[in-house]
Amino acid sequence: MKNDIILSGVGGQGILSIAAVIGLAAVDNNLFLKQSEVHGMSQRGGDVQSHFRLSDKPVASDLIPLGKANLIISVEPMESLRYLPWLSKQGWLVTSSVPFINIPDYPPVDDVLAEIKKIKHHIIIDADSIAREVGSVRSGNIVVLGAASPFIDMPFISLEKAIRKLFERKGEDIVNVNLKALKAGRNFTGIKI
Repeated sequence: MKNDIILSGVGGQGILSIAAVIGLAAVDNNLFLKQSEVHGMSQRGGDVQSHFRLSDKPVASDLIPLGKANLIISVEPMESLRYLPWLSKQGWLVTSSVPFINIPDYPPVDDVLAEIKKIKHHIIIDADSIAREVGSVRSGNIVVLGAASPFIDMPFISLEKAIRKLFERKGEDIVNVNLKALKAGRNFTGIKI
């Protein structure tokens, strides 16, 4: 088993929370993991990305070679395009459709989404709307993680346990809304849990 995952977005969108959930789930499954992060200008609006490598065998490097990522999980559509050179031909791109427009020359959103649709294996999800429906617009990142969960080689219940552990100090309401967000993202894919 080996999953090479790139996480991408901009500061404030919860990329590091996605990484924490996957990391906690990996530890719960006795998997080896390596992670590298680039925070750039990680205050709200700056580029944030992470290489995340999971395996049932020791992992030597924390960086994913070009063309070898199994999955790109992105909470910002244009940021997902930045990491396409790392995606394998069989890999999946899962991204939110909602842009974080933080530059004056951000391309038209329809053009960005058209580029994503050229990728053979892609899921584009309106994570913000789904997060609002489950009770917290701040859970859009977890909705995207739920949509990407079928392509992460771990039981779904491990991600649920990790969410409980990560958010337990914030209270039961926060745990429950994030669990709903995770399930709503997974249900969007149509792949049964």
